[in-house]
Amino acid sequence: MEYIYNTENVCARRIKVEINGDIVSNVVFLDGGCNGNLKAVPRLVDGMTVKEIEETLGGITCGRRQTSCADQLTKAVRAAYEESQKAV
Repeated sequence: MEYIYNTENVCARRIKVEINGDIVSNVVFLDGGCNGNLKAVPRLVDGMTVKEIEETLGGITCGRRQTSCADQLTKAVRAAYEESQKAV
């Protein structure tokens, strides 16, 4: 299932993920963000579970912000997972 998440308080405005069960793939950060980081993070998390991503990236901040693109990804994959469970 493809899911698009609208971020809060980060440069990338949206995150697109594909989720199959609890496995995440094809992460794409859209509409802004640090180009290098937003290419690297999707490669690192490809094939990870929602829980693994949450444990690895949850709570990372960016500068003075209380969140980061990586932290927002944890929220995106959780939302995608919960949405996919409704469709079952």
